[in-house]
Amino acid sequence: MAEKLKLYGFNNLTKSLSFNIYDVCYAKTPREQHDYIKYIDQQYNSERLTKILTNVAEMIGARVLNVSSQDYDPQGASVTILLADENMRPCKNDSEEKAEIILAHLDKSHITVHTYPEYHPETSIATFRVDIDVSTCGEITPLSTLDYLIGKFDSDIITMDYRVRGFTRDVRGRKLFMDHKITSIQDYIMPDTLLKYDAVDMNVYQANLFHTRMLIKELDLSNYLFNTDIYEIPPKTRLIINNRLRQEMIEIFSGSNVF
Repeated sequence: MAEKLKLYGFNNLTKSLSFNIYDVCYAKTPREQHDYIKYIDQQYNSERLTKILTNVAEMIGARVLNVSSQDYDPQGASVTILLADENMRPCKNDSEEKAEIILAHLDKSHITVHTYPEYHPETSIATFRVDIDVSTCGEITPLSTLDYLIGKFDSDIITMDYRVRGFTRDVRGRKLFMDHKITSIQDYIMPDTLLKYDAVDMNVYQANLFHTRMLIKELDLSNYLFNTDIYEIPPKTRLIINNRLRQEMIEIFSGSNVF
């Protein structure tokens, strides 16, 4: 285990991870599209999202201070969790409740998640997007949670942004703009997971800004048909659907309408 960095006072580096996943599906009829949206809303409602984010908090050694969640009509959900470093403790005060409030404002760590189900009106392609933001202050870093988050969602396309802001000081007063080693976000993803994706980095090292995009390599059409048996579809139609799905994925991955 690496020796801990000796700091002067509190480590006030802010580490922010923005994690976006996209799940793509083929839903042919308006009824199937409606059922897909309903299915996604049930699978990823605010209650389940809260459990996932609570597990993320435990993985990074944070303590949950407050949870706010909301399901939306007609679709979507949001969850926000306020965190404290597990090493932080409420200061003794005449009012314990007041001490907790002060601690919450000092620690400035939180996790948020928002879901966005939608479908294309002409191609029958439905897309489910999840946005997760983890912002921590102090020694906590959210990078160790990436494999867990990727596994918890059906991730066809993944985009990740990680940034370290501010500075802290060592005991000699020297500024430290980074307190851990990183050359790429991929360094924190298991090799078995990376083998399933094509990945590309766009990093600005001087700004401590790291960006990674990942696109699923293999497309098994049977896993992308909602309430439809693949053997009920003629081979030529299968090819058309497969091309539409891959086109949708490539455009999301590249961030532009390339077709």
